[in-house]
Amino acid sequence: MKPQKTVKDYIRSIVDFPHEGIVFRDVTTLFADARGFRMAVDQLLSPYAGVPIDKVVGLEARGFILGGAVAHQLTTGFVPIRKKGKLPGAVISQAYQLEYGEAVMEIHDDALNPGERVLIVDDLLATGGTARAAIDLCRRLGAEVVGAAFVIDLPELGGRRVVEAAGVEVHALTEFDGH
Repeated sequence: MKPQKTVKDYIRSIVDFPHEGIVFRDVTTLFADARGFRMAVDQLLSPYAGVPIDKVVGLEARGFILGGAVAHQLTTGFVPIRKKGKLPGAVISQAYQLEYGEAVMEIHDDALNPGERVLIVDDLLATGGTARAAIDLCRRLGAEVVGAAFVIDLPELGGRRVVEAAGVEVHALTEFDGH
């Protein structure tokens, strides 16, 4: 009997992208496969079945694909957090550190209401900078972050520690060594 495929089996690894020494974990191959995509969405939301969630927050850009699907399954609204300058309305911003500098994420200033319970969704947890910026943005709008769900965790880069230090539980479907 053929072994059951896991989410990890659908993820393509591309060596030396975006530059030499990096192994890029490409989730587009996961998204392109109907069974793999459904498996990922179902596994992302399974720990939150029965947990009151008002909104799913997805991080640019692959988190939009996953977060939208998770929000649909949970019958909640979806809120995007985007890179600076991409949202059309009034926003609040949060700067965060990258390995090579600084970046800024933004959310519409009316996207979340005080007391709303949100789940943050993205494809990859690396250093935790983007996820931490998202947590901070949600909290600045008065929302409670009930969890952060990722397809991939790169444990060597320490992102889980950063998110958990912010008091948010991490749910990751799979891990890869290195970065």
